[in-house]
Amino acid sequence: MIAEAGWLIRRQLDIATEAAFYEALAAGDIGVIDLTAPDWARIAGLLDTYTDIGLDAADASIIAIAERLNRTTIATLDQRDFRIVRPAHATAFELIPHPPSQP
Repeated sequence: MIAEAGWLIRRQLDIATEAAFYEALAAGDIGVIDLTAPDWARIAGLLDTYTDIGLDAADASIIAIAERLNRTTIATLDQRDFRIVRPAHATAFELIPHPPSQP
């Protein structure tokens, strides 16, 4: 997951931002959370429920962890799935960065 996040940061932003991401991990500013058995079951359920949008395990794992930790804010550069999926613990996620305002 960390490598995928780094790859997305580089693809959508730049290599300096990717390096800053790894530096934040090394400094403990960003934590890594392990998946639990109930998380894996939730991931499977999400994949079954959202087959029509092609939800992948990476996004489903973020949703499962957010639900377990009772978090509603998700930082993502790919917001599509998180706008569609309805979390079990809230009506919707708050996504950052916020998309640009529409004119």
